Amino acid sequence: MNKGLMTSGNIYKRILIFAIPLLLGNFFQLMYNTIDSIIVGNYVGKEALAAVGASSPVINLLIAFFQGLATGAGVVVSRYYGAGHHRKMSEAIHSFILFAMIFGLFLSVLGVTMTPVFLNMIGTPADVFSQAAAYLRVYFLGNIFVTVYNSSTGILQAVGDSRHPLYFLIASSILNVLLDILFVRVIGIGVVGAALATIICQGVSMVLVITVLMRTDAEYKLKLSQLKLNFAILKEIIRIGVPAGVQGVVVSVSNVIVMGYINSFGSASIAGFSSANKFDNFIGLPVNSFALAATTFCGQNLGAGEFERVRKGVRAALAMSITAVAVMGVIIYTNAPVCIRMFSSDPEVIEAGAGLIRIMCPFYVFLCFHQIFSSALRASGHSSVPMMTSIISFVVLRQIFLAFTMPRWHEISLVGYCYSFTWVLAALFTGFYYFHSRWLQKEQAHYKPRTV
Repeated sequence: MNKGLMTSGNIYKRILIFAIPLLLGNFFQLMYNTIDSIIVGNYVGKEALAAVGASSPVINLLIAFFQGLATGAGVVVSRYYGAGHHRKMSEAIHSFILFAMIFGLFLSVLGVTMTPVFLNMIGTPADVFSQAAAYLRVYFLGNIFVTVYNSSTGILQAVGDSRHPLYFLIASSILNVLLDILFVRVIGIGVVGAALATIICQGVSMVLVITVLMRTDAEYKLKLSQLKLNFAILKEIIRIGVPAGVQGVVVSVSNVIVMGYINSFGSASIAGFSSANKFDNFIGLPVNSFALAATTFCGQNLGAGEFERVRKGVRAALAMSITAVAVMGVIIYTNAPVCIRMFSSDPEVIEAGAGLIRIMCPFYVFLCFHQIFSSALRASGHSSVPMMTSIISFVVLRQIFLAFTMPRWHEISLVGYCYSFTWVLAALFTGFYYFHSRWLQKEQAHYKPRTV
């Protein structure tokens, strides 16, 4: 049996073995921007730290749509892999990697030219603007590294290989630390050095993961001579991926608007929010890792017609993600000021960041329900449902909440309550559909075994 197949064996073990490298890999990927922030905050100043923090929502906005498409590609590849349909799987892989190259170049041009517009849209303060613009322009030059790396990693994960991306992220994260110290501390080129270190490391990661795909003897081997756009398969990828991409873009736009509210509190609060956001991402690591594991697990088992394993796999992923989030949440909640002090010793920064962490920590469990249920639905092709529940919760209701409360009380803590409140609603909406729509029974009724 192929090592990456999850269509048999102990469900908890299969998901956990796959999710652990994802968890560690996502951790090291987060370390890119986190290390930038730690070094910039301690060696350049809080304005530079705020500049890096103000850049994050803009970066996420531009790459969000592609990440959704990559989700669609992963679902298509995993289902072909689970069904043993290797020719179509190969066509999907070659088509999407070429698409990733084209899309990455487009994002680079768009990002570099539109940087001032994006920063003005979110009301970036004058003392932060020039450094944020410099950071973004350098970062956007490496967008093709991000898109090709994400597409290639998604393919490996779809066929059950989460180890190789982990190894490459560990290596590139170590390199990132060394380059950050060199560019920021030794050479002294500030936020430009931090962005330069990041894109160099992303380029290294891309080369490593492409090399694995080209050297493997498995059915998912990448051959540059076979790179071409198969529009029939791209249409299927787009059908599944566009709702996830639209969701990512719209939620990112919402976060950009939220950043506009935060910018009104000044550079110390921006830096505090940016620091708290790093730990928000770290607590979200097990949520995202088990959700991605659930997508691959469900995709392969749906392709193989193992419908009861799909149901049991969702329960297993949910139980493990809740356990991990609860443990991490208690540790970070208890040590919130110490966590923020890693980025800045400024009392205002620590107060703002620690307060936000303690508001949000108790509510991460609701994200587990939303993300795991959403992953199973996407694996079945029902990606429009998570899109709608996310947009309603994370965009519409989030903005209504802030529009109503901010003019009246104007406290940064409202941002923390806003995120927490909408996580609860998203879990309720997605959970209702998951349990009451009979989506899995419909999948089973329409299932037709694929042949090679």
